[in-house]
Amino acid sequence: MIIHKYLNKIKLLPEPVRQIGGLVTLTVFIILSFAILNIYWGGGDELIRKMKIEEERIEKERKVNEVISSLPSGIVVFYDGTDHYKLSNKQYEAVCKITKLIPQRAIMAAHFLNYKAYELYTINGNKINDTFVKWDKDKNKCFAGYTVSGSNVGVNETVAVSGEVLSFLSTGIDTRVYFIKNF
Repeated sequence: MIIHKYLNKIKLLPEPVRQIGGLVTLTVFIILSFAILNIYWGGGDELIRKMKIEEERIEKERKVNEVISSLPSGIVVFYDGTDHYKLSNKQYEAVCKITKLIPQRAIMAAHFLNYKAYELYTINGNKINDTFVKWDKDKNKCFAGYTVSGSNVGVNETVAVSGEVLSFLSTGIDTRVYFIKNF
């Protein structure tokens, strides 16, 4: 009975007032619905953590792109006495820290001085187990290396080859280790 009384009063209101009242009611209902959904499935802290990680990744990628774009394409070195582009100490460290790739050319050159690594590399189908490029703060030098093993062909032996990076190859898209001095 009371509901019918209030509904009749609402029907007597002018049309624009009823439309605004309906709009306000609908807006409040939508906001409350989303608030309730956010309480149960919002994931606020985890979402913020993921967003921060993504922002850090984007910033890191931007810095990497700045370093790479500042380099000419081709071989880059950090020492004098070469026709190749010479890196400053700051660039050398930055390039070392962003480089992740050790191409087959650098691996084959390092094999010349480590016959056991070459032998394992050959018999296991040129498979590399692990590679690394890292900056040594104490020595202010870049080191790279890789591990080969014969475990997939029945040879229970693993050989690690590492050495100082003497040059990098800048492709304009990324940087790669060009030569490893491992003697």
